[in-house]
Amino acid sequence: MKTRQHILQALIASGGNSGTELARMFGITRQAINAHLRKLIAEGLVRKEGQTRGARYFISGGKKQRNILPHFSRRYSLRGLEEDRVFEETALFLNLKKLTSPTAFEILQYAFTEMLNNSIDHSESSSAMVEVSLDSYDCTFRIRDRGIGVFHSIASKFNLTDESQAVAELLKGKTTTMRKKHSGEGIFFTSKAGDQFTLRSHETELMINNTIDETYVARARTIKGTEVRFKVKRRTRRKLANVFSIYAPEEFSFQFERTRVLVRLFRETYVSRSEAKRLLVGLDQFKEIILDFKGVQSIGQGFSDEVFRIFQSAHPDITFRIENLDPVLRSVIEHGIDNNI
Repeated sequence: MKTRQHILQALIASGGNSGTELARMFGITRQAINAHLRKLIAEGLVRKEGQTRGARYFISGGKKQRNILPHFSRRYSLRGLEEDRVFEETALFLNLKKLTSPTAFEILQYAFTEMLNNSIDHSESSSAMVEVSLDSYDCTFRIRDRGIGVFHSIASKFNLTDESQAVAELLKGKTTTMRKKHSGEGIFFTSKAGDQFTLRSHETELMINNTIDETYVARARTIKGTEVRFKVKRRTRRKLANVFSIYAPEEFSFQFERTRVLVRLFRETYVSRSEAKRLLVGLDQFKEIILDFKGVQSIGQGFSDEVFRIFQSAHPDITFRIENLDPVLRSVIEHGIDNNI
């Protein structure tokens, strides 16, 4: 029954296929695919046009098909898996090139392959579930493994006190547990490329909604491993090149040298130098740092001095940009900047 459901979804996505194409798509014999097609034809769900090997199969257009949306679902063994091959299989099954705009397809290809590669290289899971679906407006994918968990991996590698701190480290953009194989950029750029991005592991869930420019971290029901969800409009006008140009601009030779730090993700109140040092971990890898203080309620003089005098004195080539700072807190920041002149 599951194979027949997938055949219906493939026919909806493609507009029609031959028996040979369907057999190749599902990796089964012509005899097996013909058996499924005969049952679907008998049920009135599929119609056949043409004879013998020249025949093509189409959705019949009956009421039963109106609620069937293109959907791909398959569990993959991660050993030796190649993420680009999986995307090609998915794109062919769902006819993504036809059903999404070129810009959406490019974003999907980048985000999907980056996230699946993370499962392959980092998760220590034996397999991962891959799901991709289309509706009238959006394309969504979900990748779920049952490995060690992305936030646990980072927290362990960098000796962090809890997994919530790993979220903030990950969003800086160059945090990776495999420096020789990965730059740490994949999640950073994927999280900014689509409309919605969710990364969930154990009790921690990171949710980024780029349509309203909001980022949330919440406690969720405990799960084993990591789950990634990604959504982009099928006809999005967003261009992947533009996303890269913000953080890897021409002025930095198109290298990833600019990052944005959501200060609130660490905490809403900052007092000590130790808090400043934790915030600054890894930021010496960038040339320009945007500190977004949206939602930060209090800043202490020690924190400000550590960031805007001590750190800046040690790294004079790094530029800080401050955004969304409450005017009440501006005098504390300006005092730290003045002391650095």
